[in-house]
Amino acid sequence: MKSHRMLIGLMAAVLLVAGCSGRSGDGGEDDQGGGGSASSASDIASGFGDLSDVCQGGSASSAPTQGVTAQDIKVGVFSDVGFNKNAEFVNAANVFTSWCNELGGINGRKVVANIRDSRLMDVRKQMLNACRDDFALVGGGAALDGLGVKERVSCLLPSFPAQVAQLTSVGSALEVAADPTQVPGYDPYFGFRQWLIKDAHPDSANAVGIINGDSPVTKVLGEQAVESTEAAGGTFVYNDLYPGMGVSDWTPYAQAMKSKGVKGLIFYGEFSQLAKLESVLTSMEYKLDWIDTNSSAYGEQFADLAGTSAGYQSNYVDLGGNLPLSSDALPMKQLNELWEKYAPGEKLTLPAVRAMSAWLLFAKSASACGDDLTRTCLLSTATAETAWTGGGLHASVNVSQPAPPSGCFNIEQLTPEGWETADFKPDAGPFRCNVPPYKYTKNYGTPLTLADVGKTMADVK
Repeated sequence: MKSHRMLIGLMAAVLLVAGCSGRSGDGGEDDQGGGGSASSASDIASGFGDLSDVCQGGSASSAPTQGVTAQDIKVGVFSDVGFNKNAEFVNAANVFTSWCNELGGINGRKVVANIRDSRLMDVRKQMLNACRDDFALVGGGAALDGLGVKERVSCLLPSFPAQVAQLTSVGSALEVAADPTQVPGYDPYFGFRQWLIKDAHPDSANAVGIINGDSPVTKVLGEQAVESTEAAGGTFVYNDLYPGMGVSDWTPYAQAMKSKGVKGLIFYGEFSQLAKLESVLTSMEYKLDWIDTNSSAYGEQFADLAGTSAGYQSNYVDLGGNLPLSSDALPMKQLNELWEKYAPGEKLTLPAVRAMSAWLLFAKSASACGDDLTRTCLLSTATAETAWTGGGLHASVNVSQPAPPSGCFNIEQLTPEGWETADFKPDAGPFRCNVPPYKYTKNYGTPLTLADVGKTMADVK
């Protein structure tokens, strides 16, 4: 029973991880995401957003390294789909590879996605499989990714993740973050929470609360949130954990928040649990000034579960400089067309959008390497990008030097009609980038380096 409860508790971390990803931007309005004129929404084969010739035919003839032959390129895609039944990374892999291969692949090489189903606890096993067969990892993520990072770095396997979770993985060696989910040592939500307590709801600054799922991943995230929110000017009057396996009756927690006078609430955990908490708060007629839902709640499912609370409580989410799913910008229109063509009936989600940015960066970099596609060339080409936007899907990212991040953010608010853009006063296209990033003063762990496993870049082939 104890092990079962631990797994259920970690399930909250699995669902949360998708909501804790997303960093972006260097602040310049002219190079921010949200547009692109290189192709039209009706001509998705000619390019993507402001990117042209992402995939193309060719006459590759060599097999320069593991996972690369004259015919194909084998890449691994991590997902906990066997555990959480969430296929968004699998969908993104299927969509991208189908589209890319229809265009001729990468210089004529077909892109083959090996789905590495880590099933929460099988990360190391699947990483060893990837080390044996794959050229690189692209567009995936696992809640307990730290279980396999040593194996990945030891076998010199590059990674272009859609999301990262544990501190040994965030920013680890040979990792290329197209749309960085986290930058080691920096808070990804500082600008958002400063906006909540200083601009949107200044009366809430002295009455902030946090409730956190009791799991090893989310507890650290909670500690980081407390530090950065206090640095932004917030004062916590309530800080509690709830069982990772969930709560059947949220009444005691809601009553405690009311008795403490909480006005703004940070929630970490699975969004169905948040919906239950909000239902109790609403039935008590206790309205919070704001609730930071974390972006796992961003989508139709939470909006449906929230019910009447969608109009009563003030739910906000920071998209971290990614275009809203409802955006009418060209790149988002193109993504929706790709999903309709290659994944009919499947929902486009924010983590899947991040996965597509990773796929696009991988393909652009691999294409530039030509016939001699090696890991060294792939990494050097990708990390030369100084203003990557995924074709316009998100704010500009300096892949060559991700730290310090710019801190660009954009905010959605839940209404009875669904998620809508909040009045957060963007200053760089659809994003706001005028808040300096916050660097943690406490040490929450360090990412794994090549030196940690006795390797150097000279070993990468």
